[in-house]
Amino acid sequence: MWKYMIRKIKFSILLLILVVLLIAALFWALSIGTVHLSLAQIYGAIVQQLESGRAIEAPGQGPVHDIVWLLRLPRLVLAALVGAGLSVCGVVMQAIVKNPLADPYILGISSGASLGATAAILLGVGAFLGPNFVGIAAFIGAMAISLAVLFISNLGGRSSSVKLLLAGMALSAVCSAFSSFIVYFANDKDGIQTITYWLMGSLAGARWNELAVIAPIVILSVLFFWTQSRVLNLMLLGDETAITMGTDLHMYRQAYLLVSSLIVGFAVYSAGVIGFVGLIIPHVIRMIVGPDHKRLVPVSALVGAIFLVVCDGLCRIIIPHTELPIGLLISLIGAPCFIYLMISKTYGFGGGE
Repeated sequence: MWKYMIRKIKFSILLLILVVLLIAALFWALSIGTVHLSLAQIYGAIVQQLESGRAIEAPGQGPVHDIVWLLRLPRLVLAALVGAGLSVCGVVMQAIVKNPLADPYILGISSGASLGATAAILLGVGAFLGPNFVGIAAFIGAMAISLAVLFISNLGGRSSSVKLLLAGMALSAVCSAFSSFIVYFANDKDGIQTITYWLMGSLAGARWNELAVIAPIVILSVLFFWTQSRVLNLMLLGDETAITMGTDLHMYRQAYLLVSSLIVGFAVYSAGVIGFVGLIIPHVIRMIVGPDHKRLVPVSALVGAIFLVVCDGLCRIIIPHTELPIGLLISLIGAPCFIYLMISKTYGFGGGE
């Protein structure tokens, strides 16, 4: 009993420390850039806006206010949301397919998003949807692939983790082929350059009206997966073991995949394709707190948010007066980390894997 209480207190302290670190990372990232801001200026701009009750976009509120509230804070909030969402999706995907190498894009979601973006940029598909039609087309592509993977994996009997993986790989190859086909015949150098930049990921297009939609979805989804820790733990043990314990994982697997696809779809819509976050963060956190998803889900969400906020800040200062694509920086950090984790002898996936 005492050991359980001590573990619970330690875990609560860990979550509190991570929340403080996230706030500190946000203030640090707000202060850096082409124009350096002091913490006093940032604090004053935030308090002034909260107390004034005026619209954020209202004119005449000063350059510091505009830098904080219109340029930097929206992208940092988006970075935190995308980081938390992708990290938790990585945790869930690894449990769904029982594979520690799984990430949010493993079932072909990124290929579907890329196909949607390619068709939008080079063929003008969805131009009537508004200025962010590329992101909307990518979102539709990601969700369409997710539904197609579910449909194919259920053909000829109940879906399984192996069938989900195979369906995802097959559809990913098809989407990549169609994307290459469009690029080849479009012969548009500017469009190809735009696609390449979009695939590297960027948070520069963050807007408060979009965050008002994305934030509730990501936060509620993370909380939902936190409540599902018992089922996620059972997924690591396999379907046969779960059935003997009175739980059929089939419907849970379908529901989790749909919710994960929704998060990934909105992440792709708002920031492009950002890899490695949903792969590396769950690995590292699992090594620290163990395979129990009751601890793994919230810690992964907070660490993912901190990681992406810090990376966004670094992207703006590594090369003076130039913003490095965030997907490029994360790949440079994530690939060596992944290789190290892959060859590490101390790493365990849980569930006897």
